[in-house]
Amino acid sequence: MGVKKTAVLVLDCAKPEELAEFYAGLLGGTASMGNDPDYVEVYDGQGICLAIHRDYGYAPPSWPRPEDAQQAHLRILVDRGDMDEAEREAIGLGARPVDTKDNSGPRDTRTYSDPAGHSFTLAVSAEPRPPR
Repeated sequence: MGVKKTAVLVLDCAKPEELAEFYAGLLGGTASMGNDPDYVEVYDGQGICLAIHRDYGYAPPSWPRPEDAQQAHLRILVDRGDMDEAEREAIGLGARPVDTKDNSGPRDTRTYSDPAGHSFTLAVSAEPRPPR
């Protein structure tokens, strides 16, 4: 029998409160700061879905350049009919387009950088997701 574990993706940045608010808005969640002022969690109603940590020496990853290249990125799945609206929401919250050509098909993906420079992709989900 193993010890119960939970994993959460943690993004580093210089201003965790601001980045947490960006992702809370994008994911339809809420940002919550605990006792550690350098760590903010984003909840989506079902639990922690993302955490943000202050890195005092933070340098944003680059994409697609090889120097300071990204190590990982978020892939946020949306229903095909919601892609344009999801793009408007992301940009309205402060995302910067990186590669947003409209593929208009089952492989429609659009890449952005968040306010701290992390890459994320809006992608059409393979099947419509059940409502929350």
